Amino acid sequence: MTQPVLYFEPGSTWWPVLWGPVFGAAGAGVESLTGPVHWFAWWLVGYAFAGMAAVWVAARRRVRRVVLTPVTLQQGREVLEIRRIARVADVGVPVGARPLGGGWAVPRKTTEIPLELDDGTVVLAWASAPEEFAERLGGFVHEV
Repeated sequence: MTQPVLYFEPGSTWWPVLWGPVFGAAGAGVESLTGPVHWFAWWLVGYAFAGMAAVWVAARRRVRRVVLTPVTLQQGREVLEIRRIARVADVGVPVGARPLGGGWAVPRKTTEIPLELDDGTVVLAWASAPEEFAERLGGFVHEV
């Protein structure tokens, strides 16, 4: 059974893949002002940049995705069951608290949200809209 998604951040959109073709078209346009255009070369440049951007976007979508359902919280590659979260509000951040998702730190342009787990450890969740994320998560966590 599929769970409803309460909060979602994709990690990245796919529009950066268009940078390559736009750059290739701009290069061909500038070159057309100065002489013959090397269409194949500019097509190749646009295709190569689009390919590199697609790899970058796919990686960001894998490691920066946030999906909250009533049963699980997925942050990056890590999935945490909601029943394991003991507290969301008023949790202190101890030195060395582990960020969820498998990284060394919370991703840039996100805000950390400390969560206390049922075994007493504190982990750092993260989101671009921390107030909305904490509000939606708090509705499913039964504070102890």
